[in-house]
Amino acid sequence: MPTTVDVFAKVRGHERAEQLRAAREADLIPYFRPLTGPARPVTEMEGADRIMLGSNNYLGLTGDPRVIQGARDALEKYGTGLTGSRFLNGTTRLHLQLEEELADWMGTEDCLVFTTGHQANLGTIGTILDQSDTVIVDSGDHASILDGVLQARAKMRPFRHNQLDKLEKQLDRAQNDGGGVLVVVDGVYSMEGDVAPLVEIADLCRRYGARLMVDEAHAAGVLGPHGRGATELLGVEDRVDLRMGTFSKSLASCGGFVVGDREVIDFIRISSRAFIFTAAGVPAAVGAALAALRIIRSPEGPELMARVLANAAYLRAGLKERGFKTVDHEIGTPVIPILVEDDWKAALLWRALYDAGVFVNVAIHPAVPPGGALLRTSVMATHDTETLDRALDAFSAVKAAFEEEHGPLPRP
Repeated sequence: MPTTVDVFAKVRGHERAEQLRAAREADLIPYFRPLTGPARPVTEMEGADRIMLGSNNYLGLTGDPRVIQGARDALEKYGTGLTGSRFLNGTTRLHLQLEEELADWMGTEDCLVFTTGHQANLGTIGTILDQSDTVIVDSGDHASILDGVLQARAKMRPFRHNQLDKLEKQLDRAQNDGGGVLVVVDGVYSMEGDVAPLVEIADLCRRYGARLMVDEAHAAGVLGPHGRGATELLGVEDRVDLRMGTFSKSLASCGGFVVGDREVIDFIRISSRAFIFTAAGVPAAVGAALAALRIIRSPEGPELMARVLANAAYLRAGLKERGFKTVDHEIGTPVIPILVEDDWKAALLWRALYDAGVFVNVAIHPAVPPGGALLRTSVMATHDTETLDRALDAFSAVKAAFEEEHGPLPRP
């Protein structure tokens, strides 16, 4: 008789199985809701128009005719896919152009483009580090950063989100770990919407001899005079060793990149398993990203960036006026979280907004700490005031009905 444990046993009766079953029965699951139209300020989801306040399409470029044409041109020239890795038959002139222009935009010596943003972090961190090294991560870092650490099997030392005293304590402890030390933080945190204190982090890294990597996925194309991200905004570009970014936010496509010194990027290029053993990004995605990058770098770019931040400030103020508790930060970003605190209330509130024609994102434990459930809202440069006002009216109506049935939401 077999004595081994069934590896599928964990999928039955897991800690959230009952909660998931109840949510399904009540149609309260806010995930995997299919789009039936383009990702624009007002989009069609499940056959109805809904104001999109849950997208990372920060500059609204997914619907720009120039970006669509860039994808079409690449599709016509190179076909639907390259059926091989960049390392072998998957590199086109488009990939090389995009890498050259990204490096120039970021003011670095070199750039490497990955098929997804997740792979950019995984493939960079998992290649640069090994078992002898230590990586220090913010507790709010993206999962792809943590996955890269696991792949490298490096020693991981987390610190509490944006707490500089905790970071310094971990840097001090890492002095006795025996290997190199890399600090990895997000420029803008995807759920909280806050900006890392990069000036102070860079100071600490220099003091303790650690390298610094910044994930600019939610900051590139949004922050800084040229849209280069939080590092540019805070004036620390020359003190950050590696910067990562994605195409699935402001660059209106799918993919990722890492920039830095040529020697380091070239090492990743020939050593990264996530890069070598993954099929190259499809030509249409690369062509769209290149077209979007050129718009960002044009005189139109700063106008789009100013518009998205103005829209974020407008929505944040409107939500606060209507009694919602938003997470406020010194530096504005397109992400405006609304604190709900209770997981079930967050799901119920999401559903009420969805039915009222507004789509937002939901973050519940373990994506956020226990009691930290929130609705994540975000805006695009292409939202107009009339659309945001309609969304705010829906928030007001939903809040009144919701609190009458379920009790009060957290106050500002």
